[in-house]
Amino acid sequence: MNNITTLENVYQRVDNMFQTCHDSLIPVKDISFDDLDTIKIGGNTHPLKPIAQRSIAWRLGIPYNYLRKCPPEIQSVQMNYWIEHEKNEQLFARFDGNSVRAIFTPKYKPVDNMDVILEIYGMGYRPETQVQCHLDEEFMSLSVMDGEKVLEINGDRFRPGVSISNSEVGLASLSVSAFILRLICTNGMVSKTELSASYRHVSTKILNEFPEILDKVSVELGRQRHQIGLSMESPVDDPMKTIESFNRQFGLNEDERKAVEWAWPQEAGSNMFAVVNSYTRAAQFEGLSAESSYKLQRVGGNVLGMLN
Repeated sequence: MNNITTLENVYQRVDNMFQTCHDSLIPVKDISFDDLDTIKIGGNTHPLKPIAQRSIAWRLGIPYNYLRKCPPEIQSVQMNYWIEHEKNEQLFARFDGNSVRAIFTPKYKPVDNMDVILEIYGMGYRPETQVQCHLDEEFMSLSVMDGEKVLEINGDRFRPGVSISNSEVGLASLSVSAFILRLICTNGMVSKTELSASYRHVSTKILNEFPEILDKVSVELGRQRHQIGLSMESPVDDPMKTIESFNRQFGLNEDERKAVEWAWPQEAGSNMFAVVNSYTRAAQFEGLSAESSYKLQRVGGNVLGMLN
């Protein structure tokens, strides 16, 4: 799911995805491995999804890239040896059907995407509320517009709001940040501000604090308006060289770099506003993961925040 939709459509998509998901505490003594791709729990074999493979490798203290290169029989020996040294008596597993999608310690307190959406509904947002969403089985970013409010900056029109991101499988903490949508092209930008909030999944307290957090983050939108105006007035001698520098600084992977290359001709210009919008436009590149789309929106916001 990508780009502009309604809160109701996101609810339906998340509900459909949630139907096959469940959680379980697993006794460590019941766990064994034939290889990195599967886990045996009490003698029953379950496929390990990619995030679960990485999380169990990290849990066992084995570098994932090394383990991935080993033949299956070596993977089995390594994993079965180290699982016997696990300090916890149980591990917390998240399932999608028969597949394991993530593995954590029992301290992990999941915040499901559905929990986030229901909390937004509880704050009075209606099903037809317009949102921008990037969603897959590993990550969700949900940006909610602030009513019908529209900002005009040097002839360009923007809608402010807040962006909420969450990963049910541990890719990132639950976080809330300021958000700006450029209406002419539906480029969305997520801004890291002093009032942004981020919570690890060892507590669900953020759900109780949602209204206060959203109000605080919204205050930052005035600052973002100033920064956007400043970016329009900031010339760039060599935009492509500047973009390459930011690509390295923010650790863009190959797919994310390709997305920026695709976006640049559509946003090309000689000021920082064009550079920022290359990243926010890149978030719409077809085939990107939801996490990468969100990351590119955040890079745009971070670049904007550097201007002074």
